[in-house]
Amino acid sequence: MRDALNTTGRTIFYSLCEWGVDDPALWAGKVGNSWRTTDDINDSWASMTTIADLNDKWASYAGPGGWNDPDMLEVGNGGMTYQEYRAHFSIWALMKAPLLIGCDVRNMTAETIEIITNKEIIAVNQDPLGIQGRKVYSTGTDGCLQVWAGPLSGHHIVVALWNRCSKAATITARWDALGLESSTSVYVRDLWQHKDITGDAVASFGARVDAHDCQIFIFTPRSVDHSEI
Repeated sequence: MRDALNTTGRTIFYSLCEWGVDDPALWAGKVGNSWRTTDDINDSWASMTTIADLNDKWASYAGPGGWNDPDMLEVGNGGMTYQEYRAHFSIWALMKAPLLIGCDVRNMTAETIEIITNKEIIAVNQDPLGIQGRKVYSTGTDGCLQVWAGPLSGHHIVVALWNRCSKAATITARWDALGLESSTSVYVRDLWQHKDITGDAVASFGARVDAHDCQIFIFTPRSVDHSEI
């Protein structure tokens, strides 16, 4: 099938699915453009978080032209809260997963539309550097306070503070875990609020995150031209 598609002379995205049974991240890049890394997702917090963790395992195998696919988005199907769907969309975008709408587009709520049309988060997913973000460290009970991050083009960094605990908590991203010198001064932009938070964060940045919610930011070292953001 790969050979047949390539002989058409047309640019075609070839999606593979064998539900991650034979570890397709190890070989599927020579066959298609994305490969399912897990069993099917369902519209629940437990399924979504489990699949995020399973897909994270294969982060180093993804890149331009070949992507890990943790299955479709459940945003808008009703089985999770607004905060959980924001987390779902944020982490899928950070992981460079194919963003496939999985709800009935004829009956989307305003909240659903707000989430899946967030241009700043979609831009993270479509960043030309094409490096899959990943979980960089976790704290709290059973590691439920998590920092996920990854490099973007132009020396920017995407950072997600994901609270998988049952209560609101402050989550802090440390520069050493992000590959930054502790003395580096950083601009921080909030992608859900669509606004710049600070222009001089140093050594770490923290925010209070509601239970099961996720805040996602672009970090830009001050040495980078701020007009690029």
